[in-house]
Amino acid sequence: MRNILILGIVSALLALLAMGSAPAFAQDAPAAGGGPTTYDFEDDLVTGDLVRPDGELLNVRRRGARTSLIRVREHFIPEMLKSVENL
Repeated sequence: MRNILILGIVSALLALLAMGSAPAFAQDAPAAGGGPTTYDFEDDLVTGDLVRPDGELLNVRRRGARTSLIRVREHFIPEMLKSVENL
């Protein structure tokens, strides 16, 4: 078990050393003109179609505002006491 622990530590150290010794690559120097790069597409013909769904657009009315069907029973406790009295 001790050998496995030492092997893990050594492999972790080797991985850290390998990452630290990787060379860093710099970007190429800009062109001598230093101006913006332009591309010329004059001879290329670009064609295309407008992609739309085949169906029609449907307008749907929103539902009207509805009140909740859940009501708070204001006289719940007195009703409960009346039902217990009859037992």
